[in-house]
Amino acid sequence: MEASAPEKLILVTREPSGIGLITINRPKSLNSLTRQMMVDLAKAFKSLDSDESIRVIILCGSGRSFCSGVDLTAAEDVFKGDVKDMETDPVYQMERCKKPIIGAINGFAVTAGFEIALACDLLVASKDAKFMDTHARFGIFPSWGLSQKLSRVIGPNRARETSLTAAPITAEQAEWWGLVNHVVEGSELLKKARQTAEAIIKNNQDMVLRYKRVINDGFKQDLVHALALEKERAHEYYNGMTKEQFKKMQEFIAGRSSKKPSSKL
Repeated sequence: MEASAPEKLILVTREPSGIGLITINRPKSLNSLTRQMMVDLAKAFKSLDSDESIRVIILCGSGRSFCSGVDLTAAEDVFKGDVKDMETDPVYQMERCKKPIIGAINGFAVTAGFEIALACDLLVASKDAKFMDTHARFGIFPSWGLSQKLSRVIGPNRARETSLTAAPITAEQAEWWGLVNHVVEGSELLKKARQTAEAIIKNNQDMVLRYKRVINDGFKQDLVHALALEKERAHEYYNGMTKEQFKKMQEFIAGRSSKKPSSKL
């Protein structure tokens, strides 16, 4: 009798629409991460980022949870690994990914799962979703950016309360605080994520990539330097355009205006 093939814990689907779907697939363990899952997750993002047919990436979890963090039964293997190996670091690969990443959050996004959610560009959450930072509860030192990113998104006072008490943030709170973009029924989660992805896909792909990059790069700087960065990249972009490209831009805008005179650019 042949042994059954091992279950894939990180699933990657390339959809004809241009959406790349990554699913954390360990539902019986609430999608807790082993070391190998982290490596595979990093590879999945790197692969989809280099695939020219993929325009937007959606990340989700199977079953009742997005990701409940690191599998603590394998904690030593995870935490004492080569933390400087960026090729196998999923959050690093997400942060360097050129394509927009939409996180579809169902159930719990805990500790490492919370950090992975924060590495997404947009978040859609089901009404039952909860975000928890349990680093302080279990004596785990954050290493994927949660201690720095969360305060920049929801403010330092809320971040301190969330991290020092290990209290959950509900989906409703997360939307109110600006942590997530949309909250929907669980049955509508992937539908809403796909609708958002499709809205992005309709736009100029080159500008989508440039716009994501300048937003993310500028967010790491103070406003003065971020504005200078935008100005510098705008000059670089327009100086690199040919007369033919300017003509096509004008024709496109004129075409839109003639079809929808009341629409705003």
